[in-house]
Amino acid sequence: MILLAAAAAAALAGCSGGSRSPIGLVDVQRLTSNWPKYINYQNQLVADEQAISSSKASVSQKRQQAMQLEKRYAGIQNELVKEVRDAATQVAREKNMKLVVTREFVGYGGTDITPQVEKILGITEKATPSP
Repeated sequence: MILLAAAAAAALAGCSGGSRSPIGLVDVQRLTSNWPKYINYQNQLVADEQAISSSKASVSQKRQQAMQLEKRYAGIQNELVKEVRDAATQVAREKNMKLVVTREFVGYGGTDITPQVEKILGITEKATPSP
């Protein structure tokens, strides 16, 4: 999740719209905690890492498998970041925003556009569990 947040921050910094617009904020932590696509990839990554670790393959085979897994998930991460960036760019243009950054790196200010980004990505917030 940290890698996605950092990558999204860098990617979102390039979102632009009109010249006099406020700064938009996207809460990456909220996106990743509610986005089934991201959650499924994370769960699969953990399962794949555990499978490699517990396999009876040699150390060199495990290393090779881990490197292949790393490459595969780097591609997946790029795909997810692109989807978030594209959604944030769309919202920024609609709202004539000049800049979009991630909430994780902002102390205060800006306009939260996370709900609009979630809508574009098809993310619905998880229901709060009953006590």
